[in-house]
Amino acid sequence: MLTSSRNILLFILLLIVVAGCKQSDPPVIGGEEKGDFEFSGYQWKYKNNADPVGPGPNRFLGTSENAFVDAQGYLHLKITKKNNLWYCSEIISTKEFSYGTYIFTCLSDIRNFDQKAVFGFFTWDNYSFQKQGNSEIDVEFAKWDVPSDSLLVTYSVQPVWFSNPTPYQERSRKPNIATKYISKPMTYMMRWTPDSVAWESYEGEVYPGSNKTSEWSFNSSNRSRNKIEGSRISDPIVIPAPSDSTNVRFNLWLLNGVAPNNGLNHEVIIKNFNYIPL
Repeated sequence: MLTSSRNILLFILLLIVVAGCKQSDPPVIGGEEKGDFEFSGYQWKYKNNADPVGPGPNRFLGTSENAFVDAQGYLHLKITKKNNLWYCSEIISTKEFSYGTYIFTCLSDIRNFDQKAVFGFFTWDNYSFQKQGNSEIDVEFAKWDVPSDSLLVTYSVQPVWFSNPTPYQERSRKPNIATKYISKPMTYMMRWTPDSVAWESYEGEVYPGSNKTSEWSFNSSNRSRNKIEGSRISDPIVIPAPSDSTNVRFNLWLLNGVAPNNGLNHEVIIKNFNYIPL
């Protein structure tokens, strides 16, 4: 009788444990911090600033109005006008990233961008300014305030200081990609190592695609440069290195925080993002 009662008690305890497990939160994807939403298997947070901040500076709307994932799993970023103010969008990975290969597919026809609109994909670190210039490398899509510009893609290794009378021209490149490809889905690759950064673009939605439309690389034989931000000056940097708080970001913003010349809302759609560690 005692044994039977003990077995019943153990059975009840087991039911309690199982029920508790069923009610617990699901595991976090990839082990990273929980974000505001999921895209391509990673967690992301919104950038949310009611007052203008960089880049731009701009106001960033940290809600699903300006950044969301649709039923197909595609990421949408928007620039919108709300209460007579323009709001941009930026999403920030909760996962830390390092050296490796970064790949994403853009589905939007960026030829239709206003001259003030900029779509960016980049690595960033709030805490590495002094030693690594915020650990930033970029792919950006913009006309940079030149309406007739047909070279709409820019690859960059920070620091890039365009306002300098003698800018660091060797640290960025605008590849000559035919606009007939820019009008269609394209896939972009950025490979970051201690000794080089390389970029490639492909027609279509796969990597590596059969038609490579551009490539460029920047290696450690280049001259070191300082990042200058207000009164701050970083250490000399050739290729910035990641640190333990480097993340990945997508954004859509307005150059100098100025409203689009055409007065229209903007949207860019990213099909997917993938990262292959070095």
